[in-house]
This record gives sequence, C-alpha cells and structure tokens, in this order.
Amino acid sequence: MEDKTKRNWRFLYRTLVVLVGEAVGLTLLAHVIPGLSLNSFAAALALVVVLGIANALLWPILTQSTLRFLTYTFGIGVLLLNALLIWFTSKLVPGASVEGLALVLTATGLAAINVVLASLLTNNDDAWYYRNILRREIKKTARAIRTERKGTIFLEIDGLAESVLREAIDKGYVPTLAKWLESGSHSITSWETDLSSQTGASQAGILHGHNQDLPAFRWVEKEHGNRIMVSTGLSDAPEIETRISNGHGLLVKNGASRTNLFSGDAADNIFTFSRLKEMRHFYTKSWLYLYSNPSNIPRIIALFFWDIFEEFVGRVRQLVFRVKPRLIKGLFIYYLTRAAANVFLREVTTDTLVGDLIAGRIDVAYATYVAYDEIAHHNGISDSASLRALKQLDKQFHRLELAIGYAPRPYQLVVLSDHGQANGATFKQRSGHDLESLVRHLMGDGVKIYSALDSNLDHFGQAVADPILQRKDYVTQKTSPLVDLVRRKEKERSTRREEAQAIILASGNLGLIYLTDCQERLSYEQINSAFPLLIPGLIRQEWIGFVMVRSNAHGPLIVGSHGTYFLRDHYFEGEDPLANFGPHAADHLRRTDGFLHAPDILVNSFYDPQSDEIAAFEELIGSHGGLGGTQCSPFVLCPTEWELGHAEIIGAEKLHELLKSKLNSEQAQQQTS
Repeated sequence: MEDKTKRNWRFLYRTLVVLVGEAVGLTLLAHVIPGLSLNSFAAALALVVVLGIANALLWPILTQSTLRFLTYTFGIGVLLLNALLIWFTSKLVPGASVEGLALVLTATGLAAINVVLASLLTNNDDAWYYRNILRREIKKTARAIRTERKGTIFLEIDGLAESVLREAIDKGYVPTLAKWLESGSHSITSWETDLSSQTGASQAGILHGHNQDLPAFRWVEKEHGNRIMVSTGLSDAPEIETRISNGHGLLVKNGASRTNLFSGDAADNIFTFSRLKEMRHFYTKSWLYLYSNPSNIPRIIALFFWDIFEEFVGRVRQLVFRVKPRLIKGLFIYYLTRAAANVFLREVTTDTLVGDLIAGRIDVAYATYVAYDEIAHHNGISDSASLRALKQLDKQFHRLELAIGYAPRPYQLVVLSDHGQANGATFKQRSGHDLESLVRHLMGDGVKIYSALDSNLDHFGQAVADPILQRKDYVTQKTSPLVDLVRRKEKERSTRREEAQAIILASGNLGLIYLTDCQERLSYEQINSAFPLLIPGLIRQEWIGFVMVRSNAHGPLIVGSHGTYFLRDHYFEGEDPLANFGPHAADHLRRTDGFLHAPDILVNSFYDPQSDEIAAFEELIGSHGGLGGTQCSPFVLCPTEWELGHAEIIGAEKLHELLKSKLNSEQAQQQTS
C-alpha cells in the first residue's frame, strides 16, 4: 500500500512538472511557430491541460477506428489526428489559437519538450503508461493471455563485435546489460560467423538454419543473364527466403519478426525485408502499440531531427580533431539514413515489442536494431558516436525489461549480434585506387567491366536512399538538358551488367570478381591463360591478403604474395596466406568454394592482427563481409542456465540449431510441468 501511495505521489509530481514545463515551452514556441497564438501563460497552461484530457478521452477511440489508415500512412495519419485534436482543443480555450502549419508543428514541439523534461527528471513514466494506458487498451482489443509458459525475445544488435560490447560495458555505455551480467542472470558467449560475415548470410542461418549458397551481400548468377542478387533487394530478399526456408524457422511457432531481413517463418511481421512487398500482410494489430500514445510519432519526429543535428556536430568534431580514418559522407542522404536507423526503426521496434509483451500472445520474437551497424560503418567501431548509439539501445532494453513486469506471462530477453565489424582505412584510401580500377588496369584495355562497390547498405538504408535518389535523378533530368546530354554520353561509355565481361562486387573487405564470358566458373588455369597479369597483380598489392581460385589440377587454392594454401589437400607451400585469419579460415573458404555462385576470383583484404585493421573495398571505415578481425566475432548474451558457452559455435547454422534446441527444450519442460 505504501509503495502504491509513493508511486501515485511520484506520478502526481511528474504530471505537474510536465504540465508546467509544457506550458512554458508552448509559450516560447508561440514566438517561433507561425499560426500558434497565446495571449497569456494561463492560456498556454489551459491548452496543455485540455489537450491532455482530450487525448485521454478521444485518442483510444480514434486509433481503434483508424488503425489500418494509420498503419498504411506510416504515421502521417497520426499527425493529422493530432492536428484535429489540437484544433478542437484550441476552440475550447479562450486566448489560444492554432491554425495552419502550427497544427502539426505544435504537436511535434510538445513532444520535443517532453523528451527534454523526461531527461531532466531522470525517471521516465513508462511504468505508469504500461500499467494504466497500454495494458488497458490491449484488454479492449483482445484478451491478454494468462499463462506461466515462458516466452523469449531475441534482440539483435546488428554489427556489434563481442570485444566492442565488452568495451562498452567497461566504459558504462550499457548499464542495463552490465546489470544483467553482474546479477548472474545472463552470460556472454562468443560465436564465429561464416564467410561471408554479413547480415544476409548470418540471419539466413540464425533464423532459418540454412545459409548455403549465399557467398556475400551481393553476388552474380551468370546463368540468369548476369543477374546481381542483393540481400536487401525488394524482389531478391523474398526469393532468397524462398530458397533458404524449409518452413520450420526459428519463429514458426507463434513467433513475430520485427525489422529483420528474413522472417524466420513467422506469421506476424513488421518491417521484415523479405515480406515488405506483401502489403496484405503489412497490417497487423501490433501497430496499435505504436499508435496508442498520441505523442509517439511526434516524439519520433523530434528525435529524428535531433539525430540529424548530432550527426552534423559529429562531422565537425571529426574535422576539428582530425579524426582518421574518416569518410567524406553524402551531404543529404546519409543524414536521413542514419536518423531512420538510429531513431525511427529503433523506436518502432521497441514500441511494438512492448505491446507484444504486455499482450502476451507471442511465444517468441526476433528483432533487429540496426543503428550501431549504420553509424559504425561511417564512424568506426569504437567511435564515440557508435558507442552513444549503443547507449540508446541499452535504454530500449531497459524499457523492454520494465514492460516484462506488466506482462501476463513470464518472458526472457536474449541479446545477440549477427556479426561484428572491423576497423580500418579503406582500400582506396590506402592504395589510391579502388578494386575496379586495379582490375581494369590488370585486365587491359577493351574489357567491358561492370562494378558495384558502393557502400554496403545492409538493411533499410537502401529503402531510405533509393526513392530520394530516383526522385533527384528525375528532377535533374527534367530541368537540365545539358545534364541529359552528359549522362547520355556517360551511358554510352559505361557497361551494362548484361553485356559485361567482368563484374566486380564488394562486401566489406571481401571482393568478388566474376568473368562472365563463360557461364561456368573459370579455373585458375583458364584465368591465367586469358588474363595472365590479373592474379599476380592482385596478390602483389600490399593491402590484399589473398585470393581464392579453383584449379583444375589442385582444387581450390588460396594464393597470397608469398605462399599458396591447397584447400583440398590441407597443406601450404611457402608462407601460409591464412596465418592471420584464424584457425577456421580454411574451413570457411572450403565451404564457400562449394557454393553454386562462388566467384571466379574471391579477393580478401589484408588483416593486421597488431592494429586489428582491415581494408574495405567499399568506402566504409567499419566494415564486414570477409575474413579478418572482430567482424567474425559476434556474441550471444543469454540466460546463464542456457549454458551456450560449453560448445564452440562456428557458423550461423550451428547457432540456429542451439537456439532452437533451447526453445524446444524449454517448451517441452513447461508442458510437462
């Protein structure tokens, strides 16, 4: 009883502080937002109070009746509903007037004020919201499940290496995870990725238990007219899932997929790339949890623009302190891509998971947080901006932990990563030329080459960037005849992939060279006969560690500048080119050599174990995709009783096997008890 009284007094205190703070903020906003007029502080306070009452009474009705509309308008509908309520409220408050654009900007401004007040009070009101609002709304829409059967929520931090996690724990960036470890409830287990070390291969293995024939983030299928398959392609991702799924994925039993690349055979999907084209499945009741609070979307918008400001400050910091290596980033696209990953997807993922927990309907969920991976690509794996992204993710995990306390059944949280990243100046920064230029030089004039060495967009950066770039191209072409002429000339000189004789792709520090005059994979002997300078020229490069080719006489070969490893016969001559790449490097390469669409020449950059650096063939500071360093060393932070550390975990398929075994074992035990 005493605790309840304290909670009520604390809530009353917070409410008064927030109301006064919002009224003060609203008074200031009236001076900068056109269309917002307040003739006194009393009018501002009255507007805030009446708006709060209107939201409490009307918002549940509005969201219930318009949920499908809100879902398909990606939050724009929420802004319209907020504008409607603010307009209605302003008509009830003497001395207050809100018109025009102010109907939208006022809601966003109030959300920004709330974010500031929450940080100053250092005690958010999530618990009160879960207990009094969200749980009540869920009970209205569907009866919450009451059971003692334990559910599991997998939370993936995309691209986080185990070593960087431990660094973040030591530096205090992830206090929630540190608390779990200190209490003994969780423990960290490392695992080793396959080749290639990127989300496509890793999530295929983790979620579906099958990642055979996925040689990189993107690859060429010669038999289909030199088709380039891309892990995040809106048409390619569904096809890839069809190839890898046997219908018994990690999430097939009453599971949910949130912001993943593949679905794990879950029926309930939100922002799952392989299901994005299935718009009939895009709408689910889970969206109610995001829209149940009228301030959620305006708050996300405010945080979105704050993140853009933080990126600008970060760029200035890197210039002032001459941080190296660093990238010259795009002036516009990257700001949006980063904010989409670091704010929008993060908040949507957490809000929908909170609703899932409190509803108690799902047995297992898997969600990916992409923010760290996106920022580390461009800033470095241990840069302050990357570590701050982890700090924000840790806050999300705290919110989920808090929500479990109000769930109608027990849940456990498992945090893991799909791969790590490794740092280093890019191949182009080190050598002065990119991989395409080098190959073009070594193959000679007259060879038609197509390349895709742009930044590894991994997840949803592509979805953000592509529509903007397409619109920009459209506007430029329509408004500038001179640009039209230049681009026509460039197109005449460029090579289409269908007619290319060589296609060069990059996935972090992994390069793939396909020689497409022949549909079959060319042998080492054939390559040397057709292009005698190519392989010797590649391995002489200081920043290339080795190449893999297949010999008619000796099978797959790993060729370095001072030695050759014979994969089929398990021996090397000269210096071992795999000496720096770990004890399982030969096994990974042997497996990749057997893939249906393995490249004619696979190129891996150098790895320096002393500096722990690689050289990406893309323009990325933190990268992943090949062999070498921390990119191959992700982690699982799981309940201690799972005892995953007792077995060496090599490859995502092995991790899938262990995770599914744990889920099935727990389910069997709970059914028995």
